[in-house]
Amino acid sequence: MSSSNYDLDDLKRRMQGALQVLKQELGGLRTGRASTGLLDHLQVEVYGTHMPLNQVASISVPEPRLLTVQVWDKAALHAVEKAIVAANIGLTPNTEGQVIRLRVPELNQERRKELVKVAHKFAESARVAVRHVRRDGMETLKKMEKDGKVGRDDHGRMSDDVQKATDQSIADIDQALASKEKEIMTV
Repeated sequence: MSSSNYDLDDLKRRMQGALQVLKQELGGLRTGRASTGLLDHLQVEVYGTHMPLNQVASISVPEPRLLTVQVWDKAALHAVEKAIVAANIGLTPNTEGQVIRLRVPELNQERRKELVKVAHKFAESARVAVRHVRRDGMETLKKMEKDGKVGRDDHGRMSDDVQKATDQSIADIDQALASKEKEIMTV
């Protein structure tokens, strides 16, 4: 196997990256209690670029069901509100001066189902990312076979390895989703 541009470990690492992003996003789906983790993944469009929320504001939890976002630059206030609404995490910004208050709603059955839908969207995004990595790996293998760098047998074996890594990553994603879904529905 003389492969200079095929690296199964790199493909697995990229697939694991999709799983880590999913876990981070699912961690942001808090169940009924205020947590700064709810806003960790938020990107705000300010100063002509996308920045993490924690680079334009400080986030705190003054009460168990309340988050406050202290925006440092008044010019960024509207952009922060817009990012919170666009994140679709079920929090409505209530702005007083440069402080945005976010009441975390009681988790009723309807809200739980909403959170599960959001979790499913996150999981689907992760699956798509894994499939993109798989496609990249398969295209690299096809090109290598075409260029005579690997034989048909090696190509088949290597393709199977990529597929096994893909299947394992998808199974890990499904497991993370099932775990979060159970947590949301039973809290």
